This record gives sequence, structure tokens and C-alpha cells, in this order.
Amino acid sequence: MSTHSGQTLPQPPSILLDLYGLRVTPDEHPSVFDPSRETALATPHSPEAVHRPYVTLTFAQSLDAKIAGAGGKQLILSGKESLVMTHWMRTLHDAILVGIGTALNDNPQLNTRHLPPLPAGHPHGYRLPRPIVLDTHLRLSPECKLLKNYQAGCGRRPWVICAPQSASLDVGVGVAGTEAFAQRAAALQQAGARIVELDVDQASGSIAIPDLLAALRELGVRSLMVEGGARVIRSFLSAARRAGPGDTQEKAVDALVVTVAPTLVGSAGVGYGTELHADALPTFQHVRTATFGPDAVTALKVV
Repeated sequence: MSTHSGQTLPQPPSILLDLYGLRVTPDEHPSVFDPSRETALATPHSPEAVHRPYVTLTFAQSLDAKIAGAGGKQLILSGKESLVMTHWMRTLHDAILVGIGTALNDNPQLNTRHLPPLPAGHPHGYRLPRPIVLDTHLRLSPECKLLKNYQAGCGRRPWVICAPQSASLDVGVGVAGTEAFAQRAAALQQAGARIVELDVDQASGSIAIPDLLAALRELGVRSLMVEGGARVIRSFLSAARRAGPGDTQEKAVDALVVTVAPTLVGSAGVGYGTELHADALPTFQHVRTATFGPDAVTALKVV
């Protein structure tokens, strides 16, 4: 435990401190937000992450490697103990990203509400990561919990990453489609979202992960926690492999944290391993495995 003016403060699990090389001292707590030191708050970093944030890819899965139910339906895989661990992980990152599928299916809050309270009278609160939704065609609802929390003053302003209007799904339907896209953008902005437009990759029709990460670093994001869903996990794993000789592109993932729940979902569940080829996947270095209630959590570094 850390102390502040004689008060004992909760601290993140050691598996996370070991993974990120962070420590808790009487003078510095990486999970507590001090607005006077916002740009100097301790966060995961790597000398290799020069033009992008440090990236942690994390998710919970069943024993048969499923992360969602049929049709992407939300599954409660994490037990209470590993869920608290995940909320601690959130406090260690500047921002947290999910894909639009997760945003629509789960309506997540992406906050730290399950952490133990800080002592009464403590001058600061837990650090909240910036919520980011990868939403190429602006399908996010203005009524989502992320925006409701921001409006209520208990969440940070969400960023919505989308393609330019001309590249949206509505591009083939003329003026009406363009107006519909503009109306969706206006509704999200009115609800409080910040819209960030990025060009799409012409081959895939999606926003390229290296371009996304470079843009986030330019916007001041030093560390990013990526929580899914399946398509986002596949995209980051595909971009995670260390660059080969003569390739100047930076790898896209630094750490992987996987929670395995002691349950089976079956063939109807959604996994993330399809379309991933072994020769294109990164190599991992095992850091630690720990149990949190019934779940096993494995922390790895990309090498």
C-alpha cells in the first residue's frame, strides 16, 4: 500500500506494476490523477514507441478462446476480481479504445468504478482514461453511456475516430447520404463527442492501425489500452509483429494481457483467431501469470 499524508492508498496489482515497470511511492501513485502533473503522470512506455503510444492489447476469453456470444452478444466472462484488475489497468493508461461493435453491443462505460474508494478527504481521484471509439461510419449512439457520463461530469470527453465524410458507407447514395453522415456527426458533437477524421486504407476500407496510432500520439496520447472487440483485436495482432529488415514501420502492440475464464462458450461464440496467420503474428515474452478469483490472467510483452 502507498500512503499520502498518513493515509493508506490502494494500489494496482503487482502483475501490472511488473509488466509496465511502474512503482508506487509515497510521492507518486500512477493510478491517482493529480491535475497539476497531468503530462508527467507515470504511464507505460517503451523506447520503441516513438511516433505512437505504448499499446496494451487486453481482453477476456473463455477456455475455448471465445470473447463474445453468438452475433457478438456480450458475455460476462470476467469474475469480480479480474474485473477489478482490468479497472486498475485502465488507471495506468492515458486512453482506452474499443471498436464500434463493442460500443453498440455492450454500451460500455470504460471507467474505473469498480476500484476500492480512496480515503475520505483525499484531494484527488483515480485517473480516468480517455474513451476512444473506432467508428469508421459514425454509428455510435448519442445516447450511449460514454456520452451520458461525460454530460454528467463523471467521465472524460469521448473521441470518435471516423473516416472522412467522402469515404463513409453513404458515399454511394449521393447528397442524401452525405447529409445523413453530417447529421450523425452533428448529433454526436452536440452530445459532447470529439470527432477525429482519419483517411481509410484503400485496400481494406478501414483505418490503418499505424495511422490511427500516429494520430493519437499527435493528440497527446502516450499510452493506449485496447479492449476489443474481435475485429479490433485481430487488426492489432496483425499489426503487432516486429518490423522485418528494411521495414521502417513500428510494431503496433507492446503488451498483451489476457484473462481466461474457466468456462466454455461453444461454436456459436465469437473468437478472434480467424484470418490470423502464424507467420504474421508477434512473438511474446511471458512476464507473469496470476489468478484473480476463478480467472487466470497472463501478462506478456511483444518482443
